[in-house]
Amino acid sequence: MQEYTLKTSVSGRYLLQLPLHAGTASLLVGFHGYGQTAEDELALLGAIPGSGGWLCCSIEALHPVYTPTGEPGSSWMTSRQREQRIAENVHYIDAVIKRVRESCQVNDTLCFHGFSQGSGMACRAALLGFHRASGLMLLGGDLPPELSVPGGVGKVHLARGNGDRLYTQEQFDHDRARISEAGIQFVSTLFTGDHGANEEYFKAAGDFLVQL
Repeated sequence: MQEYTLKTSVSGRYLLQLPLHAGTASLLVGFHGYGQTAEDELALLGAIPGSGGWLCCSIEALHPVYTPTGEPGSSWMTSRQREQRIAENVHYIDAVIKRVRESCQVNDTLCFHGFSQGSGMACRAALLGFHRASGLMLLGGDLPPELSVPGGVGKVHLARGNGDRLYTQEQFDHDRARISEAGIQFVSTLFTGDHGANEEYFKAAGDFLVQL
């Protein structure tokens, strides 16, 4: 058996939430978890205190899936053709940000936010993508093991619920060590919760945004 690949075009979707004020704003770009949608991530971004002053952009993964409840959602990738999918996703994210910057009034401050599976994509966007990140926010998801963590990212916020069974304390501690060893400024938040966000997380995330 011989395997081949053929490049084709696939349409992606993203959502924008305009800032509450007129004029130029910073850009907050979010990546949802497995089986979720752009709407889910936009709701999460909108719940962060202070995000109303940002232009919020939620990017939906290119690969549709059905959740266990039968609802449509999306996934960033599986283990199959992993490197190819990573390159395609980074190209897609770069293109979205380029379009947003050309069509909206945004300044140079760019922050990536990822939840669960979306944390990996937020990392790849920040470390492999064209657009330099002022901030990187990771909730309930680890740093991809294949990525080096250079000092190109301005500042990192790493967060985990203390009852999260998908993103373990061991992974959390390992990621904190990797970021520290890379010499990047970072804040880590261990909040009372599970695999998701709550008010304790949102407050810490809002405090982080203020510092960018």
